[in-house]
Amino acid sequence: MSNQQKKQPNATRKVLVAVKDLPIHCPLPDSTLWNSHPRVYIPLEKAANRRALCPYCGTEFILE
Repeated sequence: MSNQQKKQPNATRKVLVAVKDLPIHCPLPDSTLWNSHPRVYIPLEKAANRRALCPYCGTEFILE
């Protein structure tokens, strides 16, 4: 993947996640600045409403 195809760090504020993609972490692997904050795993499988926020950047992860 070229640098032009990578996303800016924390540019996406909502991320749809399929069950096959679990466990999911933030920042996402395709972020240009992969170390924009410490990697944190998002506990979507435990979320009652199938939504969870990254505690560092506020990106919302939604389990489809």
